[in-house]
Amino acid sequence: MNLIRPHHAALALSLVLTQAPVAIAQAPAVPPTAVGVTADPCAQLEPAPAVVVAYMAQSARARAARQPPPTPSAADLAIYNAWQSRLAAKDFSGRCVYERANKALAPATDHRVVLFGDSITQLWGAVDPDLFRDDTINRGVSSQTTEQMLGRFRADVVALDPKVVLILAGVNDIAGNTGPTSLARIEDNIQAMVELARAHHIRVILGSVPPTSGFSWRPAIHPVETIKALNGWLRTYAQAQGLTYVDYYAALVDAEGGFTRSLTADGVHPNADGYRVMRPLAENAIRQALAAGAP
Repeated sequence: MNLIRPHHAALALSLVLTQAPVAIAQAPAVPPTAVGVTADPCAQLEPAPAVVVAYMAQSARARAARQPPPTPSAADLAIYNAWQSRLAAKDFSGRCVYERANKALAPATDHRVVLFGDSITQLWGAVDPDLFRDDTINRGVSSQTTEQMLGRFRADVVALDPKVVLILAGVNDIAGNTGPTSLARIEDNIQAMVELARAHHIRVILGSVPPTSGFSWRPAIHPVETIKALNGWLRTYAQAQGLTYVDYYAALVDAEGGFTRSLTADGVHPNADGYRVMRPLAENAIRQALAAGAP
C-alpha cells in the first residue's frame, strides 16, 4: 500500500475515489515553492491530476447508472499513487480533506453524530448514503492510521460539535501504513481521541476492528491475532470508561478469523451486504449513546 490513501491500487481508484475530497480535486494549481507557516495550508496542496478527475467523473456516471466502476489503467494508477505520496508529505493527517465541507456545515442539531474513521467509514458513505442523513456526518479518510486520525480529530470531530462520535480505527496501524507501531501506541492514540471528545462533552462509541486474514498491500503481515488483541482491549477500555462498544467483528468474522467472504469486497472492506450487517449495530449503538446524554 502506498503512503496515504490507496489501500491497494485497484481499490484506491475504483472505490476510494467515489469519496475523493472535492477540496483537493478542485484546488487551484500552486507553484512548488517552500512554505512553512501560512494562513491557508490547504491552498498549498497539489490539485488532482487530470486522469484522477476524469476517473471520478466516470465513476460518478457508473454509480448513477448502477454499474460497477471502470477499471483504471496501470499508468493511471501510477499517476494516482505518486500524487497521493506527494499529498502525504504536505497533509499527513488529512485535515484538508474535509476542510471545505466542515466550513459549509449548518449549526449542529441536538443529535449530530460523526462517524470517524478510515476507508471502511469513508466507503460507507458511498455504499449506503442513506445512513448519512439527519445530521449524521461521515468523516472517514482512506488508509489512515490512528496517528493521522488523532491529528485531525479536533477539526473533523470536536469543531463540528456533535453529541456522539463513533470511532472506527486501527486496521491500518496493524497493516503498518505509516510505519512500524505497537498495540500500546494504537491504544494511546485511541485514548487521546476519547479524552478529547469527553473534554468537549461528546459521547464516544468505539467500534471493533473488522476481521481480516491479510492485506494485499502488506502480504507479510498476518493480522488475525493482533486484531483479536486490539478488539479485546477496545472492549475492556470501553467498559471501564463507560463508553458504548459496537462489535462489528463478531458479526463479520469467519471460522478462520478472516472476513466472511460473502460480506467483503476484498477481504478487508465490507461490500454492500457487509454494510447491511454493520448498519443496525451502528444505529443501535448511536441510539444508546444519544439516550445517555452528555458524558
